[in-house]
Order: sequence, then C-alpha cells, then structure tokens
Amino acid sequence: MKLYFLLYFEFFKIGLFSLGGGYATLPFLYHMSEQYHWFSPVELTQMLAISSITPGPVGLNVATYAGFKTAGIIGSIIATSAIMMPSYFMVVMISKMLKKFRNNFFVESALYALRPATAAMIGAVSIRLFKDCAIRSMAFNSFSFAKITSFLDIKAIVLIICLFIFSFYYKKDPLIFLLIGAVAGIIMHIL
Repeated sequence: MKLYFLLYFEFFKIGLFSLGGGYATLPFLYHMSEQYHWFSPVELTQMLAISSITPGPVGLNVATYAGFKTAGIIGSIIATSAIMMPSYFMVVMISKMLKKFRNNFFVESALYALRPATAAMIGAVSIRLFKDCAIRSMAFNSFSFAKITSFLDIKAIVLIICLFIFSFYYKKDPLIFLLIGAVAGIIMHIL
C-alpha cells in the first residue's frame, strides 16, 4: 500500500512541475529511477521509445508504462491518474480566472519566463537520451582517442545525426523519422 501512495505522490509531483509537454517529464522520471530504482535509466529510454510511437501524449504514456513497470496494472492506473490531476485542477481554476487576469502584466511575464526553463529541461533530457542511446559504457578513467570506439556506439551516433539532418531539410511528419529510426535501429542491432 505504501508503494501505491508513493507512486501517486511522485507522479502527482511530476504532473504539477513538468511544464512544456511530455518530454519535460523526463528529468523527473530519470530522478525517480535513480532515487527509487523502480526502473533503470535504460528501461526509461525504452519506455520513451515505445511511448513516442503509441497514440496519446508522451508524458501520459510514459507515466502509464512506468506505473505498470513499478506496480502492475494498479500502478499504471495510479500513475496515469496522478500525473493528470494537477493539469485537470489547473485547467479548471485557470478557466474560471482567465477573464479576470487575461491581460495582467505579471501573469504574462510569468508565462514568458517559463519558456527558457522549459527549453532547458527539454535540452537536458535530449543530452541524457543521447548519452543513454549512444554511449555503451561510461566505465573509463582516462580519455584517449583510441578508446572512443570502446564506449561510443558509432552506428547509433551516425543514425541520430542522419535523422536530425533529414528532419531539418525534409520537413515531414516526425512519425516518419521515428519509424525510420526504429527500423534502422532494429536492423543495426541485428547486424
């Protein structure tokens, strides 16, 4: 029972403080994996990959998957409802107060100030995901160029760079690049 309360509290906290979409939940989830060891950072990266290709908001999908990994079906229900509650309450409260504070300088300033913080959180997660996906082992003491191939997954790095370049030049649906990356990753893993 204690696990369920802790799971609810942690995912409620994530829902309350992760502003900027589903990817903004990831720093909190990485912290949760390090603090409680309910899932590993690698498992979290895999949860993100699966959540990105399933329908629905990424943060909600990751919460559902992480809750299931932690405490089964009941855990997924608890995590999903907990991560949604803060947003639900905020939307209800804001909709009632929107007319009153719509052109308030302080409200506009606060929302404007949240933009860089959100971008920084998503940037930090991007670096963490790159590290988890492209670096095999961080167990090295001294850096030398001869050791680069021993800890870097060169194929994954090339795939990431190619997909980034293609997505920049060929402004197509991100799902296309996600599917290309998934298929290429599976093929590279098999080879």
